[in-house]
Amino acid sequence: MQITSAGQLLELCAQRAQGLARVVAEYEAFRSGITVQEVRERMGETLQVMRVSVEKGREDQGRLSHLINGYGRLFEQAGREGRLLGGSLFRNAILYALSVGQYNASLGRIVACPTAGSCGVVPGALLAAAEELESSDEELIEALLVMGGVGIVSAAQGPISGAEGGCQAECGVASSMAAAAVVNLAGGSPEQVFSAASLALQSHLGLVCDPLASLVEVPCVTRNATSAAVALSAANMALAGIPAVVPYDEVVGAMKAIGRAMPESLRETSLGGLAATPTGKRLAQEMRERHQL
Repeated sequence: MQITSAGQLLELCAQRAQGLARVVAEYEAFRSGITVQEVRERMGETLQVMRVSVEKGREDQGRLSHLINGYGRLFEQAGREGRLLGGSLFRNAILYALSVGQYNASLGRIVACPTAGSCGVVPGALLAAAEELESSDEELIEALLVMGGVGIVSAAQGPISGAEGGCQAECGVASSMAAAAVVNLAGGSPEQVFSAASLALQSHLGLVCDPLASLVEVPCVTRNATSAAVALSAANMALAGIPAVVPYDEVVGAMKAIGRAMPESLRETSLGGLAATPTGKRLAQEMRERHQL
């Protein structure tokens, strides 16, 4: 059996009287030809890579990047000086997302979830939420399995690359995956998991992919941070019982249609959007001259 929709996952949960994490783990074990325990162990390794990317990103600060440097340091310093709004959950989510994005720009090892360009969203939201909830590693592994389930059905139905669907397909899907994982971590139901995923993706529909100078740095890294915040907002709304109204599968379908309607200039070509502004063009020219391209 091939799982291609959120509807299928929810139906399997009901039929088997199992949680989403168990259903996803069994499906991945079947698909990969390994045991459920091995699936969980691999998710544990993924968790460790996420944690290391946060810490290394905070240390590195984008040292090898071209257009960004020290975003995390600036954010941490502002926090120490009491210049930031909101509680520690949202502040940490932003900090962690920025750090992982910076680390990716410096060619560090990250978890592409679903892509490298959106790699900070899930660790940002999920690890910050885990600290708030004092979650165990086993609970985090369960949440990552749920995250993977959302990724599976998203990739089966729609694009998950900026080149095909714009940034809605990268940071948008990442935000959905993060929102779902956080809801599961907080004890939400499978239905609430996909409500959160739907709410998060709805908030990203139409988001273009327009990296300056063809680098996954500006506005990509800061978009990771805002998408992590959207994930937490969507998770809170779902946990409060606020309905998504439109099911997740239908939102993915809408994303796919919007991606097809986007001009090529807004799909990772760096020919439109922010990349086409005077500043974007100037920075691209400076990069070409610096590297003699």
